[in-house]
Amino acid sequence: MSQESQHGKWTLSDSDEDDNIVPPTPPKKPDIKLNPKPNVKPDPESKASTVNTVPKPKPEPKSQVNVKPKPPVKTEKIPPTSSLPMGSEAREAAHLSQNNPVKYENSSSPALKRKRETDEGGWNLSSSDDDDAAPSSAPKTKPKQPSSRSPPRKKTEEKRPPSPHGANYYKEEPSDFFEANLSAMNDTYRFYLNKVSGIEKKFNTGALHIKEILSPMFGTLKESVQFNYCFDIPWMVKQYPPEFRDKPVIIVHGEKRESKARLIQQAQPYSHIRFCQAKLDIAFGTHHTKMMLLWYEEGFRVVILTSNMIQADWYQKTQGLWMSPLYSRLPEGSPETAGESPTHFKRDLLEYLRAYRAPELAEWIERIKEHDLSETRIYLIGSTPGRFVGCDMEKWGHLKLRKLLSENTCPVQNAGQWPVIGQFSSIGSMGIDKTKWLAAEFQRTLMTLGKAGSSSSSPDTPMLLVYPSVDNVRTSLEGYPAGGSLPYSIQTAQRQLWLHSYFHRWKAETSGRSNAMPHIKTYMRVSPDFSQLAWFLVTSANLSKAAWGALEKNNTQIMVRSYELGVLYLPSAFHMSTFPVEKNVFPVSCSSTGFPVPFDLPPHRYSDKDRPWIWNIPYTQAPDTHGNIWVPS
Repeated sequence: MSQESQHGKWTLSDSDEDDNIVPPTPPKKPDIKLNPKPNVKPDPESKASTVNTVPKPKPEPKSQVNVKPKPPVKTEKIPPTSSLPMGSEAREAAHLSQNNPVKYENSSSPALKRKRETDEGGWNLSSSDDDDAAPSSAPKTKPKQPSSRSPPRKKTEEKRPPSPHGANYYKEEPSDFFEANLSAMNDTYRFYLNKVSGIEKKFNTGALHIKEILSPMFGTLKESVQFNYCFDIPWMVKQYPPEFRDKPVIIVHGEKRESKARLIQQAQPYSHIRFCQAKLDIAFGTHHTKMMLLWYEEGFRVVILTSNMIQADWYQKTQGLWMSPLYSRLPEGSPETAGESPTHFKRDLLEYLRAYRAPELAEWIERIKEHDLSETRIYLIGSTPGRFVGCDMEKWGHLKLRKLLSENTCPVQNAGQWPVIGQFSSIGSMGIDKTKWLAAEFQRTLMTLGKAGSSSSSPDTPMLLVYPSVDNVRTSLEGYPAGGSLPYSIQTAQRQLWLHSYFHRWKAETSGRSNAMPHIKTYMRVSPDFSQLAWFLVTSANLSKAAWGALEKNNTQIMVRSYELGVLYLPSAFHMSTFPVEKNVFPVSCSSTGFPVPFDLPPHRYSDKDRPWIWNIPYTQAPDTHGNIWVPS
């Protein structure tokens, strides 16, 4: 499809695959012209094929000058960053754009000058948020053309991974940036935001960085397990304090073939790291869960989060996490049912871990059985790949959420006026209209309150979806490259224009994070005046059927593609009827019972000029905060 729009000219290939099947990326086909409103089936929940967004500028003539290669410099034996696994093509586009930013020119000239800011070999980002995309292998780096003018090479230090935004991107944080103050943290809900570089200090007081999570402040670490979608292993190792840096670590991942080989290559210098490959039995599912299991001399802890194990996810994005209390060891000889919480967290965590069917996790399953998890006040909501029938249908995905909302909440007066809010960083194919999934099975789940279920909610109950607009991304701390973590493709968007009427802008003055683009995913039910919550969920699951599951066979079976994990907060577990919404998330008040929703309520609907961020079309009309435009190629 070729179209002219406010975004410039963009091209894409049509697909008429069935909505319930995710085919591999097809070979390139000739572009075919379609009407602005194509009468085609929805885009499958798969990774978008590479899009040629603008005509490429003609390459400069090749110089005949021979350039002698410089002798190799001896460095620490760490796999080159170009060997790190790449994730979605959105992240890949961000990677290419960040290394070769296109400067904004206030001119109608089509010539686009690329300014190379660094000679570094590239910073491979993997997507943490395309639950509907299969991990892809890294493209081969094109050799640089010899130039008649050979600029002097800059010395680079190995203190941190190269930045996608150029050599000067990662600013030095203040000396106290990584010093969490436990007295400044509110442990009522144990829900924390990640620290963000470049915002006022008060908005990081009570927030956490990965270095703090792994520090001795929370326990004397003996072993750990890291579940995640994307890993930069050399960077991850450096986040452990020196005294814990050689303690055994298991990495649970979903990589296969070439990307698995690259992951293993990254870990070669680290003899204390072992791997556990998550079984992905359904095509194009991903291992999207983000969790830490931390075993200390003093006990055991669980952290469930939204960040990938890469530096960019801990730098200038809005992220969230739940950190469990420190669980003590049970007396020897305690039955397996001992140490259970009123929320059945221990049972559900063990069931989730058993679903991996992995010998590497067997020792951890036994270890968890030996600990007292009774203080836990949240519910676990997991997704694991498979087709489930009978009572197993309610173990995973949105049907697990529906079951918990039915059994542990109470109907409220005028429930039809209590909006549902969903906030996410990636969007899968929803179908040709809202009745195919979103306003049918998924909305029914989100609107469940008590045994009455959806009958207490009106079909007109508002559903507000928070997803960054183009202007949100353009004016963010990262600028346009932040859109590499928001992989909504033009192929998918064109087939569900009806969805965009649900969209609301990202604004987070309450947490000081309006300009830190969200990678966090949250869902909640809020009172008509936006002052009370009926429930709150933070999760790795984006808005997609791959993550939440989709009913099949006349609603007698649910199919889930991916691994996901999140925590559900219900007022009843805290002896409340509802959660009051905290008006000012920062500075944190230790005595407050308000729930720290990370963005502003009520959210503001898109204006007529707003457009949802779509990663694979160019944005050349206005510069971002770094003076660049977005030209994916």
